[in-house]
Amino acid sequence: VRFNATLLRPAWPAEAMPRPSAKVRFAEVEPGRSALMSRIRSSGTKPEIAVRRALHALGFRFRLHRRDLPGKPDIVLPKYRLAIFVHGCFWHAHTCPRGFKPKSNVEFWEDKFSKNRERDVRTLRKLRSLGWRCLTVWECQLTDTAKLERRIRRFLETDTTP
Repeated sequence: VRFNATLLRPAWPAEAMPRPSAKVRFAEVEPGRSALMSRIRSSGTKPEIAVRRALHALGFRFRLHRRDLPGKPDIVLPKYRLAIFVHGCFWHAHTCPRGFKPKSNVEFWEDKFSKNRERDVRTLRKLRSLGWRCLTVWECQLTDTAKLERRIRRFLETDTTP
């Protein structure tokens, strides 16, 4: 293949360009919806920061988003071999009022939520098989900080050895 040095692309005509074997089609998305979805973060969310504040107030030190662990847990306490996941009720289809299901594009959302739940289960299994304890904190559980702190303290105090 010869390259056109000025354009840095193959020098053959557009009609002769190789085509991908399968065409990928994207659904039409409203511009407002696209703008909203682009602002959704995976780390540094308000629920995650609330859990980090509670842990810090209890005197615990932790690491964030360790890539060497399955599922890249939101918060990791290596000393206690504890991985904490902070789940948004909507994205992980919690059974609370915040975990509602959209009424439009229902098939897409049902598929997405079921895959998220399956991935969560696989991740917890992998971490437990590596000897880590896992705690899942739901977004709806963050309204009462004292209750959250008690739950974390209780979880850390429990001994999982048989």
